[in-house]
Amino acid sequence: MIERISIKSSVCHGQACIAGTRIPVHQIVRMFANGDSIERLLIAYPTITREDVAACLYYAAELAEEQVTPLNEALLAR
Repeated sequence: MIERISIKSSVCHGQACIAGTRIPVHQIVRMFANGDSIERLLIAYPTITREDVAACLYYAAELAEEQVTPLNEALLAR
């Protein structure tokens, strides 16, 4: 799944994107977290697939597992 994610310094300032696009992983994850369905994401970005969305979530999960970052109270208050 991770082959669907690309990190190139020349694309979106080196942010992780869906391979072959300029769509950042964080945008897909944030939209999903805000309640958008996979179907809505596919309508908003017709060049991506369900597998691409799953790869974004997988990538985010891998990052969350690898790094432990304490949440500050300001973030928790949101």
